Amino acid sequence: MALEIKWLAWSIALGLVYVLVAASFSTMQRGLLWNASNRDIEVRPLIGPAARAWRANLNFLETFPFFAAAVLGVVLMKTTNARTLEGCELYFWARVAYLPIYIFGIPYLRTLVWAAGFAGLLMVLGALW
Repeated sequence: MALEIKWLAWSIALGLVYVLVAASFSTMQRGLLWNASNRDIEVRPLIGPAARAWRANLNFLETFPFFAAAVLGVVLMKTTNARTLEGCELYFWARVAYLPIYIFGIPYLRTLVWAAGFAGLLMVLGALW
């Protein structure tokens, strides 16, 4: 099995962590009754760390499909190499760092880490050309 697939699997698991963290923060802010409800009532927008966790989750969901498609593409086309593996690792570790950096609200570092993850994605995608 290509190592890129293992990094894809770890990235899927990381995506689940993003979902759980965002859900936990929103439940802490809105309450367990809201979480267990049908959510038909109007609620105040999330604020602070809960809002940032939610936005980090949305950001992960914006980039992950492209990463997954690129990984599957290089594996199917048999164009994996050291650069695609490094790209997978860079994407994953940048996304690991991104969540707490975003929750704590560190603006410039957040952008730098996002750019690193995006660069990792481009490294994988580059092998498809």
